[in-house]
Amino acid sequence: VRSARAFCCALLLMLAGARVAAAAAAPDFPVPAALRIQVKFWQKIFGVYSQHQIVFHDPENLGRVYSVLDFRDRAAAGDSALVLEILQREAVAKERERIRGVILRLDARQGNSGGLDDEERKLWDLFGKDKDPRRFAPAADPARIRTQRGLRERFSEGVRISRRYLAEMEEVFRREGLPTQLPRLPLVESCFDIEAYSKVGAAGIWQFMPSTGRSYMAIAGVVDERRDPLRATRGAALHLKANYEALGSWPLAITAYNHGRAGVARAVRDTGSSDIGVVVKRYRGPLFGFASRNFYAEFLAALAVERSYKDYFGDLQFDAPFTGDEIQLSDALGAHVAARCADIPPEELAALNPAVDSAVFLGAGNIPRGYLLRVPPGSAGAFQQRLAHIAADARVVAVTPGRGGYARA
Repeated sequence: VRSARAFCCALLLMLAGARVAAAAAAPDFPVPAALRIQVKFWQKIFGVYSQHQIVFHDPENLGRVYSVLDFRDRAAAGDSALVLEILQREAVAKERERIRGVILRLDARQGNSGGLDDEERKLWDLFGKDKDPRRFAPAADPARIRTQRGLRERFSEGVRISRRYLAEMEEVFRREGLPTQLPRLPLVESCFDIEAYSKVGAAGIWQFMPSTGRSYMAIAGVVDERRDPLRATRGAALHLKANYEALGSWPLAITAYNHGRAGVARAVRDTGSSDIGVVVKRYRGPLFGFASRNFYAEFLAALAVERSYKDYFGDLQFDAPFTGDEIQLSDALGAHVAARCADIPPEELAALNPAVDSAVFLGAGNIPRGYLLRVPPGSAGAFQQRLAHIAADARVVAVTPGRGGYARA
């Protein structure tokens, strides 16, 4: 009986592995041989390495991981974020110089591998497939000793949060005739952080820049639909669809989400290839940097980790799906009046409408006319009835001239 049970378990694991392999090799999202090392690297960053671990690696070859600094014990002991930052900054500088010193010593050997110590042997073996005797010199450039912090905790939280929106996001892509794996792209862009803002002004889980976002959604005054996961998803679907129609493959369309449609078209033209593996390895455009070269590989890694999240993170406690009725406002409306009509506190109405600036829900402004207000499921009729009993002049708050624009775009 035990043997039969073991055989059944082994068979189930084999079938599960086959399903995962088949999914990874789906025609829409091929895994080029040239990118397999990159995908494996990002799977470890997303699913294995902690935010308190710092990985030292060669950005030109992600298979060359030199070392990992581990501060998990210090974090567990209660060191403050400031103390950890100071410790890590000092340790990173020392470790980078140490690694550079080892590489320079290997370069000085001019191909002689005799008498290596353990650390030298480890790095020598990382360069094993490269037989050029001068292979170490370029790698000793400080810019070639890159650090990457682990994202395990942040990615795990992103997977958990994603389940609030994923079913509706997949439906948006399905209606456009697009692959339903694409709504996992925010795991790469923002780990589904609704409040995400980049240094250059990108916002929301899809990290739309204002200039691109305005082509697909409302970004004006107190409304910025980049902050609304579902409304931004409709824009992302249209943007990715346009990328695909222009470039002809999903690897290129996804890369264009990071690098721009014109930039990827230029890369295809300059390399003479539409194979993303060839483009990544050969194209050296001035703006095609580490992020652009790795974007598609990160997407593939995110798909793999998210698909097998239990293997990486165990069971996760998912929130209920994000749902609500939508009411198009014929006139501007104060948030507190809207909350009273929806029969919920203002903060709950704010959570349902993240596109509206939070200041509005504190009384500093109004929800503008034409906005599609989201209210709890099944409450649209009651909302309209309550609103009808409120005088027009009591529906809005007075706004000081010049203080009506609260959007952060």
